[in-house]
Amino acid sequence: MKNDELKLRKKSFTIVEQACHEVQGFRKLYQDLEEKNVLSGQSKSTLNNYARKLAQLSLHFGKLPQHISEKELNRYLASLARQSKSPSLSDFKFSVYGLRYCYRLVGMNEKVVHLPQIKRANKLPVVLNREECRALFKAPELLKHRILLSLIYSAGLRAREASRLKIADIDSGRMMIHIRQSKYNKDRYVPLSLLVLDGLRKYYHACRPVEYLFNGNEPGVPLSVRGMQWALREGVKKCKLQKGITLHTLRHSYATHLLEEGMDIVSIKELLGHERIETTLVYLHVARPNRSNVFSPFDRLYDKAPRPQA
Repeated sequence: MKNDELKLRKKSFTIVEQACHEVQGFRKLYQDLEEKNVLSGQSKSTLNNYARKLAQLSLHFGKLPQHISEKELNRYLASLARQSKSPSLSDFKFSVYGLRYCYRLVGMNEKVVHLPQIKRANKLPVVLNREECRALFKAPELLKHRILLSLIYSAGLRAREASRLKIADIDSGRMMIHIRQSKYNKDRYVPLSLLVLDGLRKYYHACRPVEYLFNGNEPGVPLSVRGMQWALREGVKKCKLQKGITLHTLRHSYATHLLEEGMDIVSIKELLGHERIETTLVYLHVARPNRSNVFSPFDRLYDKAPRPQA
């Protein structure tokens, strides 16, 4: 009976809590990680991602990461890398990142050198065209979800920025949205769409949100990113879009459409809140050229080639 009770208790633990109970020294390591996360101003999600992978690793070996040999570690990481599905590749990536974070924290920089390098996939972002945007924004049944998706696109928001947005951050007098302490601990302002403001007013009078612009299950608690992802998935299914669409696709589409409409790349960088211009330059490879002298030579092979649609 005691064994069964122990199993049930283990199931109720998160993997980090389980490692704190079962691996000697892990609780102290987690506290040190948490303190460093706060002092460096990194997001809570960064800490959670690293801590889960370090807990998984520590439970697997029954000891702290700094006590695992290079040979044991390589075998473990290789088993993650061999798995072909994308969640497994994510496990591998965050395990390596978590180990780097841990080793630097405990002063074992020499171990960082021996960790595998993470190759970044050189992929261009998925972008919706304007017709797909219009279809997606009218697809959700709930007004709240229609306004949510429209707002994310209209202001180029990250998912967590939309989740934490408060009613007071919508400045209709100046037609601006105040995004507070986002990535890199930066505030920024972005223009508020007049059409979205009309929708926000209808939504506010219908739903009466409290404090946060988009409440979760309870007033005063923000809608989670997971809840926002669910709203997006339902909308995508309803309008039968075939592209691999995430909430970040709306941000990519915002930047690309601004570029196609003639906005300069530096202004787009500031609106997106990017730290480096190189991050923004990727949209130059995605945006459709709007110069009249850019065309495909194939169209000149035939006299009756159709003109491209705007």
